[in-house]
Amino acid sequence: MLSYRHAFHAGNHADVLKHLIEVQLLRHLMQKDKPFWYIDTHSGAGCYALDRGFAAQNAEYESGIARLWDRDDLPDSVADYVSLVKDINPDKQMKLYPGSPLFALHLLREQDRLRLFELHPADSEILQQNFAAESTRVQVQSTDGFGALKALLPPPSRRALMLIDPPYEDKQDYRRVISALGEGLKRFANGIYAVWYPQLQRIEAKQLPEQFKRLPVRSWLHVALSVQAPDKSGFGMHGSGMFVFNPPWTLYGILQVVMPYLVKQLAQDAQANFILEKHESNPHSGNLSQ
Repeated sequence: MLSYRHAFHAGNHADVLKHLIEVQLLRHLMQKDKPFWYIDTHSGAGCYALDRGFAAQNAEYESGIARLWDRDDLPDSVADYVSLVKDINPDKQMKLYPGSPLFALHLLREQDRLRLFELHPADSEILQQNFAAESTRVQVQSTDGFGALKALLPPPSRRALMLIDPPYEDKQDYRRVISALGEGLKRFANGIYAVWYPQLQRIEAKQLPEQFKRLPVRSWLHVALSVQAPDKSGFGMHGSGMFVFNPPWTLYGILQVVMPYLVKQLAQDAQANFILEKHESNPHSGNLSQ
């Protein structure tokens, strides 16, 4: 299915959670001089206009990034994320919202590499245009990111962040994300894998977190942000979550501060809440290989 266009949802509460975590994971990898790869399986268009086009139709950013834009009490990691969004808006007016690849490009160094995949023909063309000037560091392919991931692992640098965030419009995405992670962990067990998922009332979405927990991995972190109660109609997304496999040990503490703040600022009703949990098979291992 190729009907999904992320532009309709750019800058919403799910993007806030996903991109805030992405930034923290990239910051962690940048603590060492050694190069690393950023691999994005479902890159979208890379950047989105908020004041026109698809994003303006739904204006989901108004209950996401817009609620944080002018606040002066942001926790450090939230302030870091918001400042990066402001950096791509030259006049500091909220007109553009960066997709995951643009956050990565903004942070990565000369020695690091981006590998971007997008199957939707229109978004893939825009993605190619947006990153054309960065051809030495960035490769963009108009292909299925699930299939491409297997061929890239392990990367030559042996350090990488893999961001996997399919739209889940096709029920097969739930099966494929588990399969892709399983294959990836076999080939590159020490990589950092960040996987986004929607909170929906369909059975596949409800079962996905427990399936993630059963994957053979040394450590994982699970965080979810519910901004409202599930709709009585049974439709719509009431929140989203992220699983990070092989997370840096500092991430849990950061999110302990961030999540209560996000619940307060992004809540759409009194049922807003969060989940934050982790598992370590060896509590002294941390993420030292990255």
